[in-house]
Amino acid sequence: MVLRVDAPVKVFGDIHGQYQDLMRFFDLWGTPDENGDIESYDYLFLGDYVDRGNHSLETICLLMSLKIRFPDKIHLLRGNHEDKWINNAFGFAEECSNRLGEDPTDHDSVFNKINTFFDWLPLAAVIEDRIVCLHGGIGSTLVSLEQIDQIKRPLEVIHEVSSVEQQLVVDILWSDPTDSDNELGIQPNFVRDPNGTGNIVKFGPDRVKTFLENNKCAFILRAHECVMDGFERFAGGCLFTVFSATDYCGRHKNAGAML
Repeated sequence: MVLRVDAPVKVFGDIHGQYQDLMRFFDLWGTPDENGDIESYDYLFLGDYVDRGNHSLETICLLMSLKIRFPDKIHLLRGNHEDKWINNAFGFAEECSNRLGEDPTDHDSVFNKINTFFDWLPLAAVIEDRIVCLHGGIGSTLVSLEQIDQIKRPLEVIHEVSSVEQQLVVDILWSDPTDSDNELGIQPNFVRDPNGTGNIVKFGPDRVKTFLENNKCAFILRAHECVMDGFERFAGGCLFTVFSATDYCGRHKNAGAML
């Protein structure tokens, strides 16, 4: 559940079916193949490969193919949209239905097979034992990397939280930093948790620094949020958000980035 990754490594945030953005990154900064830089760099993707954009199938099939071709160099983490309950509602199921002519509810559908694959994806990675990478954040319950290592695969994400582990998974996949370095502790996340269940929260810079001290690490890299420059610093530079889908959903006018 926690990958150990060596540097140098390229880290990508949310792609969300915007396949052309992924191709632009490869064209501009090097491709993960024999004619590119796969011998020199690992590639780490922080989740949210599907939904929202129009080319989820191309995106996830390419990344799966690269993982098969270069299993020790391509690393895929799980995002909150690598979950059949979410991607059934936000575009992937509809894309599979319209483009493949399938019923996504069929047991043998491409939609179901890819979601079975998602249930086996790891939740975190650590680069050079110093940089912790996950999709969402540390939320209210993540204190040590050992907590993640103890989670068993395959993992079905449970949204109606009723156990400590279920809350931990929701924290990792769904939580966000607070709105500024001045907002400390655990805060409600009204955008992602409009019903006020308290399962999805925001975490302050004090939580980030305590987590890094406890785990003897230097930085957290995460994705999950559309940020205008494609990347954003938090907690005095101890946490970076990276988002790789440009002009997200065709209306945010944001830049995209990779680290």
